[in-house]
Amino acid sequence: MKIQLAPGPSELYFTVGDHLRQALREGIGSISHRSKTFEEISQIATAGLRQLLGVPPGFHFFFTSSATEVWERAIENLVEKTSFHYVNGAFSKRFFEISQQLHRQARAAEVPAGTAFLEASPIDAELIAITHNETSTGVAVPLPWIAQVREKNPASLIIVDAVSSLPYPQFDYSLLDSVFFSVQKGFGMPAGLGVWMVNDRCISKAEQLVSKGISIGSYHNLLTLLENSKKNQTPSTPNVLGIYLLSRVVQDLLNRGIDNIRRETDYKAALLYQTLQAHAQVQPFVQQKEWRSKTVVVANTGDRTHALAAYLEHHGFLAGDGYGALKKSQLRFANFPAHSKEQFERLADLISSFKAQ
Repeated sequence: MKIQLAPGPSELYFTVGDHLRQALREGIGSISHRSKTFEEISQIATAGLRQLLGVPPGFHFFFTSSATEVWERAIENLVEKTSFHYVNGAFSKRFFEISQQLHRQARAAEVPAGTAFLEASPIDAELIAITHNETSTGVAVPLPWIAQVREKNPASLIIVDAVSSLPYPQFDYSLLDSVFFSVQKGFGMPAGLGVWMVNDRCISKAEQLVSKGISIGSYHNLLTLLENSKKNQTPSTPNVLGIYLLSRVVQDLLNRGIDNIRRETDYKAALLYQTLQAHAQVQPFVQQKEWRSKTVVVANTGDRTHALAAYLEHHGFLAGDGYGALKKSQLRFANFPAHSKEQFERLADLISSFKAQ
């Protein structure tokens, strides 16, 4: 069995197989989302996430089909006219484009791939969208910079895409209004489930739009999501099996300890970046150290990309391709809780010994 290092879908957490077999024994795949059993599963999942991520009261948890769905729902429910997007890669740009497609007055500040933002400014927008960890480039915007965005924009709603960084970052949720992720990356699960966290300011904004006669979408809007979540239910049949697996994996991560997970992530990231920096033929893509993601490490591999990927695969590691225009000249390495220190030490040794002909 090869180790999956693509940044999503990525390596499954080592307990997922056992949890899946238990779910089949319990018939979880065919239970009703209106049943007491599902309500208990949903409550365990959300309570566990709140504890693991340090999310304070006043935030609500909603289940979606994906993080991509959240892009759409967020614009529909939180923006009457204006959104502003910090764009530093393909996924932050796609969020911006979705706002345009939904006919909002969307504006963006864009920086070159591999870089982040130097300073925050006052912005006249209802919603400010930040991608904490740009999966396409391996850039993570520093948390103090996010705090500056809030300081300069106290009235705006701030939404953070944390798809490829959670559960690693320790966000100050008092500075944020919404955070979302999907489970096939840092939570080591099969794809098909998103988690959307919103605070009461977001709920109030959705209510304001409705009071003005403005559509906030159809059945899966914030208000129907909220109404159902109060009963630990969902508006329609969700990915019940995925929510069950999430409830179990979150408990595993809690038992492991979030502080331990963060320390191990730091260690693995430092090891891989040091290995790349010392190599004669491959290098880290992100040059400024404070912008380097701890959870998605991107390497400039140039015309050695195929050779390095084949070499690693021969030794049991599946590196992720580069993204978009850089697909053939980069490799991406996920660094999630599902990846052990021993695996990363072996990976570092292999990269160190690699020499293209």
